[in-house]
Amino acid sequence: MNITFDDKQPIFQQVADIIEDDILKGTYRVDEQILSVAQLSQLFEINPATVVKGIGLLVNEGILYKKRGLGMYVATDANEKIQIKRRDRFNKELLSNLLNEADKLGLTTEDVIDMIKQLRKE
Repeated sequence: MNITFDDKQPIFQQVADIIEDDILKGTYRVDEQILSVAQLSQLFEINPATVVKGIGLLVNEGILYKKRGLGMYVATDANEKIQIKRRDRFNKELLSNLLNEADKLGLTTEDVIDMIKQLRKE
């Protein structure tokens, strides 16, 4: 897998996001072990310390938990926690930016809704 990291956010955050994506997609299920730090660092071709920091974020949020001597596992309510966090981020960041730009362009709420509906059809 060849991952290209961008400069918009720290790599450890992007690692956490990739693991979250895998949980949402069902690649990792509740109480299943994720790849080890060594495997992830090799897969992403990054420093293991960066992977540890990304995993640490998910542990602090209760999305992953550690089984001593065995590795990291997906928490029972991980999917729900990720969805809540991402909906909040979607609302605060993406929708806020979208509406600010719509205001600059003189678009009404109905205009924006129509544009979204049109994109959904495509």
